[in-house]
Order: sequence, then structure tokens, then C-alpha cells
Amino acid sequence: MKYRTLGRTGIQVSPYCLGTMMFGAMGNPDHDDSIRIIHRALDAGINFVDTADVYSAGESEVIVGKALKGRRDDVVLAGKVHYPMGDDPNHRGNSRRWIMTAVENSLRRLQTDHLDLYQIHRPDPTVDVEETLSALSDLIHSGKVRAIGTSTFPASEIVEAQWVAERRGLERFRTEQPPYSIVNRSIEQEVLPVAQRYGMGILVWSPLGQGLLTGRHRKGRQTDSHRSGYTPQYFSDERKLEVVEQLIPLAEKAGLPMTHLAMAFTISHPGVTSAIIGPRTMEQLDDLLAGADVTLDDDILDRIDEIAPPGTDAGLNQAAYVPPAVSTVSLRRRPAAKRSAA
Repeated sequence: MKYRTLGRTGIQVSPYCLGTMMFGAMGNPDHDDSIRIIHRALDAGINFVDTADVYSAGESEVIVGKALKGRRDDVVLAGKVHYPMGDDPNHRGNSRRWIMTAVENSLRRLQTDHLDLYQIHRPDPTVDVEETLSALSDLIHSGKVRAIGTSTFPASEIVEAQWVAERRGLERFRTEQPPYSIVNRSIEQEVLPVAQRYGMGILVWSPLGQGLLTGRHRKGRQTDSHRSGYTPQYFSDERKLEVVEQLIPLAEKAGLPMTHLAMAFTISHPGVTSAIIGPRTMEQLDDLLAGADVTLDDDILDRIDEIAPPGTDAGLNQAAYVPPAVSTVSLRRRPAAKRSAA
């Protein structure tokens, strides 16, 4: 497996990153089976593992910690913080208070003394980015974290964080983890160019389009999507399904399974360092590993561009971050003027 440099960190990582969201109650509750899957990935040359505290409420981290015993030094281990870990209103978000607690909890579950990459799982408009960067900088200086990154941040917030880091003398975000696939290409407009400008590594999630690009979801067919976390409407979106219907004969003509076509597409972009795969079973992992060396020629890439135009999403992108300015009604409407009594 050919390795790539993660931005300008000097860290060498595999073009496939093993995502662990499906290990634990959210996907595969069998710890021993999940550990075997992790070991199979490592034996195949994958040296990049991505997890998060929120995955199965910490259970995924426990499984990863068990799997990496005796192999930790050979793995680039990435974690994330942001989402709620319980009912306490302060056990979430991007504040210094929570970050300092959350990282200790993750290190304990992972049975390690450091994370190679610690990522902010989503933006938090209630927290000044300077506070977040200050806390993360202290973790780097203490040796508990080697590098820091973001996940699903808009381009504007990536730029703001870079400027704040420079002006305040803080450690800067070295990576970004956005959703990216043939059906979700909007990051090509701003996020990828901005990340490249700042020398950031990019590890993309959901390269199979939340399961659409496996070929299992077809027009007029009812499929089980309860494990995906996305609404049934996502998998019945005519615009997305039309893209899938056009990609299937393209993959067949190229002699490729849909999964191999989709993965090869994501890692062909010069701004993408690694694509996160999230197998739940050994069969799923073996299928993805079989396509690790697939490359797409210009004719195939040109045809994909015709089917799913660059910089666009095919229909609603439920994977995208929606800022409060859009999702919160009160931030989009002026309050109605009070009427005086007659």
C-alpha cells in the first residue's frame, strides 16, 4: 500500500482510513469480531484508524483500545470530540472545560497515552474558536495530542481558525474531515481548495455516499437502511438514485464493483489524503480492500463528471453541517412588531 503525507504534519498514512463507527452497539456489538476486522485491516497495510467518543457512547473506543494492544506504535490513531456524552449540558461541545475532560476519557478507553490526531467533530457556535484552539494547543504541548483537526467545518470557519491560530500564537488545525463522494461533491467548491491552500490533510468520510454507492439502493426497490442513520427520504431521492442508475453501467463497463469505483473516485482528488471506510463485517472490509489499488482513467472520471457535476450534491445532502443561521428559525426572522392595544 502506498502511503501519503497527512497535510504538512510529516505523518504518513494509508489512502484508506479505518473508521470505527460500526464497532459496538451502533453496528457490530461483537467485540471479538470487531477486533478481528481491525486486525485484518492493519495486516492489509492500513495504518490509519479513526474513532470518536460518541460512537456507541464510548464502546467503539474500548474495542479499538483492545485491538491495538501491542500494535499501538504502528498505528496513526485519530479521535474526535464534540457530541453529547450523557445528559449533562457541559458534557459536550468545544469548550476547554469539556475538551480537557473528554480527551482523558478517550485516552482511558483507548488504553493509550496520546492521540496522533484529535479532531473537533463539528463546529460549536457557542464557543469562541480561540478557546478551543487554546485548549487543543495545551494538549499538544503536554504530549497527549500530536496534531489537531476539524470535521465537517465550512470553509469560512476553517479560514477563521487559521487566522486566529496565527494571530494568537496557537497551534493550528492540520486536517479537515468532510463528507465526500460522487453524490456529495460540494466540498470541491471551497472546502478542498481552502484546505489545500493551508496545507491541511483531508480524510473524507462516507465515500460510499451513505451507502447509496454500494449499488444496493435502486430505483423502485425497497431496501433496509435503518443502520445508516439517514432518513428513508435520503434513499428515495430521485436525483441521487438517477446518478446511481447511470453509474452502475459505467462500473460494469470498467469491470469494477460499484464500491471500488466510488472509493477510487474519492482518493483520486489531489486534495484528498485518505478516505474513511466503515465496515461492519469482515465481508464488507474484504470487498473494500480488494479495490485498494484501483485507479480510474481520465475517460471514466470525465464520465463521472457528466453524471454528477463537480462541486455539486445530487439532491439533499443530509451529511452536510447546517449552521444555526439556517436551522434556527429565530435567527432567520425578525421578531414581529408588538401591536399596541386599540
